[in-house]
Amino acid sequence: MTVKERYEGIISVFKDIMPEPKTELHYDTPFHLLLAVILSAQCTDKRINMVTPALFERFPDPQSLAVASEEEVYEYIRSVTFPNNKTRHLIRAARVLVDEFGGEMPGDIDNLMKLPGVGRKTANVMLAVVWNKAAMAVDTHVFRVSNRLGLTDNSKTPLETERTLVKNIPGELLSVAHHWLILHGRYVCKARKPECPECALRRYCKTAQKVK
Repeated sequence: MTVKERYEGIISVFKDIMPEPKTELHYDTPFHLLLAVILSAQCTDKRINMVTPALFERFPDPQSLAVASEEEVYEYIRSVTFPNNKTRHLIRAARVLVDEFGGEMPGDIDNLMKLPGVGRKTANVMLAVVWNKAAMAVDTHVFRVSNRLGLTDNSKTPLETERTLVKNIPGELLSVAHHWLILHGRYVCKARKPECPECALRRYCKTAQKVK
């Protein structure tokens, strides 16, 4: 099987089984999605969705969060991972949005990455989810699944994975492919025990073919 055939087969299956994938993070505005994505680092979406309703209500915009105290913000997110660091990131990101971008969310990766707490993955999530741009955010699920399926050739870094996926997946599908790979890794191709017998992608999966 060629690399092209593998990509085409996997994309075809994903289109059938997940025609309209979307983020599992709850949000109502791009600003609130940014907060949720920053908070979701090394934490489950389920936990984030439990804490964000009150956070969003209290801080509806960058202006309100930019002037908040760390003590107050911490109380809203204390149950997530690394709450102290994330508290500082949220407040500082809001301040940069207000001071440098007039309270508006930038729509390009370079300016998004100027926000505290925003790395390449988070910036790509924002581009893909908010603006449906041809961006591929690589988290642990995408990194693991891409290597297992054979979409990447044992890539060593998220950036290497991102570049390979962007090269091989049609641009108009990148934003949905991001969700396909995350959801597949979350519910089927799990880190500790992948559910290979039930996997709809097994005929195209490089790892599954090896263990036949």
